[in-house]
Amino acid sequence: MELVLASRNAHKLRELGVLLAPHTVVPLPDEAELPPEDGTSFEENALVKARAGARATGRPTLGEDSGIEAMALAGAPGIRSARFAGEGATDEDNLAKLLAHVPQRGDRRVAYVCALAFSTPDGETECFGGRCEGTLATEPRGAGGFGYDPAFLPADRDDGRTMAEVSLEEKDLVSHRGQAARALLAWLEQTRPETSG
Repeated sequence: MELVLASRNAHKLRELGVLLAPHTVVPLPDEAELPPEDGTSFEENALVKARAGARATGRPTLGEDSGIEAMALAGAPGIRSARFAGEGATDEDNLAKLLAHVPQRGDRRVAYVCALAFSTPDGETECFGGRCEGTLATEPRGAGGFGYDPAFLPADRDDGRTMAEVSLEEKDLVSHRGQAARALLAWLEQTRPETSG
């Protein structure tokens, strides 16, 4: 099945393209507009994007919203992860702000959260979630990944490498996006077995 991704994020397109094989994930056409991310949860934002993309393209569409929650900051930046350092902030800006606000000797627990929504033009919708627990490194390390990956130490690995230091295959096994994508794949295999082979 060909799935449109209602996002302009090339990193997410690449990751989901691998995670959702044998399905094909294609970018949202340039002329289609993305709705504002003004929901109060990852799930709300993902569903709004999926529904808008399905209406605009007439094709099955994925909406994805994800971010990082820091326990020391009462779950912030959460749904504002991409804009934590302000509108138009870079990944480096957002990560620098998080590292500056989480106390060096305080609670450094963090979690990556992902909501992945599926919507069809006739209004069918489903949403799948993933969560990856970890701790925040004191400084960024690694050249892989994106977003907060250079300072995210996943709890499921005990070798001290950040998400930006592991291979894409290793990341996909434990990541929030990997969990959500596997849940979507399992659902597609049950509901649309003819599209999964």
